[in-house]
Amino acid sequence: MFKDTIVAIATGASEGAISIVRLSGEDAIAIVNDLFDKNILEEKGYTIHYGTILEEGKPVDEVLVNLFRAPKSYTGEDMVEINCHGGHYVTRKVLSLCLGKGARMARNGEFTERAYLNGHLDLAQAESVNDLIRAQDDINATSAIYSLKGSVKELLDPLTEDLTQILSQIEVNIDYPEYDDVKQLTEEEILPKAKEWLSRIEEIINEAKQAVFIRGGIKTAIVGKPNVGKSSLLNALLEEDKAIVTEIAGTTRDLVEGTVRIGNVTLNLVDTAGIHESEDRIEQMGIARSIQAIEKAQLILLVLDAASELDEQDQELLEKTKDKDRILIYNKKDQKELPDTIAVSALNHDIKALKDAIEQKYQEEIRIASSSTLNNERQIGLALEAKGAMQDAIASLEAGAELDLVTIDLQKAYYALKEITGEVSKEDFLEEVFSRFCLGK
Repeated sequence: MFKDTIVAIATGASEGAISIVRLSGEDAIAIVNDLFDKNILEEKGYTIHYGTILEEGKPVDEVLVNLFRAPKSYTGEDMVEINCHGGHYVTRKVLSLCLGKGARMARNGEFTERAYLNGHLDLAQAESVNDLIRAQDDINATSAIYSLKGSVKELLDPLTEDLTQILSQIEVNIDYPEYDDVKQLTEEEILPKAKEWLSRIEEIINEAKQAVFIRGGIKTAIVGKPNVGKSSLLNALLEEDKAIVTEIAGTTRDLVEGTVRIGNVTLNLVDTAGIHESEDRIEQMGIARSIQAIEKAQLILLVLDAASELDEQDQELLEKTKDKDRILIYNKKDQKELPDTIAVSALNHDIKALKDAIEQKYQEEIRIASSSTLNNERQIGLALEAKGAMQDAIASLEAGAELDLVTIDLQKAYYALKEITGEVSKEDFLEEVFSRFCLGK
């Protein structure tokens, strides 16, 4: 498919024992052969060769050359990986020599793009390669591995198969009504299948939303009246003194942020200014930002003072956050511990009860995020498009529309699902439909 050969440094830009210069394309082997002190033109794929990279007959580096032949390579093309010593100079020298022999510098992601375009990965698998590289926890890494192994396609295949079955039967009914051995479908037969299909995709979408929510980290606002221990709690969660802590009310005047891992849950934390009446203009601005943070937050950690009775400010905050997902935390347990509450001593970094409560709260979401689901907003958006098309088809069926009109919405649902994995082709769809029937007998 591609006439040019690409090259790039495939390892991180830092000193190390080994770095890899990767080439892919029809001239990859020939380019490396011109630089190598051994002839690899006739060598088999999946072999490793020790030797020296040369520049005008002078040694540049002792290397190992990994050889992969099309189509059994990552990209589906001839590929070579030159394993150099991991210095900046040597690696870039080898790269420049490859460029000098006619290779082109690869664009970001171009090796994986070629793998997709050459049919070695579907689009969801290609996305998972980047997800795996960027993963910073077990959940994201596990999800990316599942997707790389084709879990998204496996998840959607039963839905696309059922759509194809319905569409193929409708098409045959419309175009070949003279065949007595073809079952004649009616709206009454299709409607239950359509509703059952809709229920299944709704479940997939709901689970995907929960998984994306957990994988991306939960926007969490630490909220409470002044001097209740919000900044101490932030510092305890982050295990560092990020926020200033004093006995003076109103110390926090702007949002202080940080990210923390609690078991398998990532919290993107915001410590807000204490919400109360104030004449200080700067403090008023901080309070306004705190209110905005509460509105945007996916989780509220509402801090209350265990050593004092709830006052009017506490009641206002309880009312303000009642419709939000929240955890009530009673701080200063070292002064007074209340039974049957999530009690902590933030100043003493005694917050185990809170950590346990957070992990317990998101157990089901963690389970879903660690399984096979759709992985990002693009995939969820296309699934929602398929869902909407099926809802339109059901509405048409219930209104008594002709089946040939219903197929328009069913095909929209089919194409939306196929676009998730990048398998969109009208010709492929028609071939799939009509290959199921022997109409030429």
